[in-house]
Amino acid sequence: MLRNMVTSIIMEERIETTVIKAKAVRPSVEKMITLGKKGDLAARRQAASYLMTNEAVTKLFDTVAPRFGDRNGGYTRIVRTAWRKGDGAEKAFIELLGSEQVIDEKRQKRAEIRAKRAEENRKAMEHADAEAQAQKDMAANEAEGKTHGSDEKE
Repeated sequence: MLRNMVTSIIMEERIETTVIKAKAVRPSVEKMITLGKKGDLAARRQAASYLMTNEAVTKLFDTVAPRFGDRNGGYTRIVRTAWRKGDGAEKAFIELLGSEQVIDEKRQKRAEIRAKRAEENRKAMEHADAEAQAQKDMAANEAEGKTHGSDEKE
């Protein structure tokens, strides 16, 4: 469980869990970041043996560890949030320091995607409404043509 949580924290930079689990996983995350700061082959192999995916190892050594180059420990923050409804356990976010920028970028990307989807849906609805209106107009013209044709025959 701890290995999965460490991998998730490195990949996502922020996860929500219980306070007890967050306190338990903090030393492992800090050790992985320290290995990432060393940057040698032995440290990379130790991190690869603990982390679950190669992407996590790559991200640890390329982006996460250099961010903490001048900092000696204290790479994570635990923020208590609320009580879980089912069993009343206290929940918390555990996040890497400096992850606010990454999280804000993700939020902006999601907002852009949502806005783009909404614009596409709006255009599709306008197009569908225009087609429906055109069909109504054609049906009205056909019906009007039939009534004019019946008037002329009499």
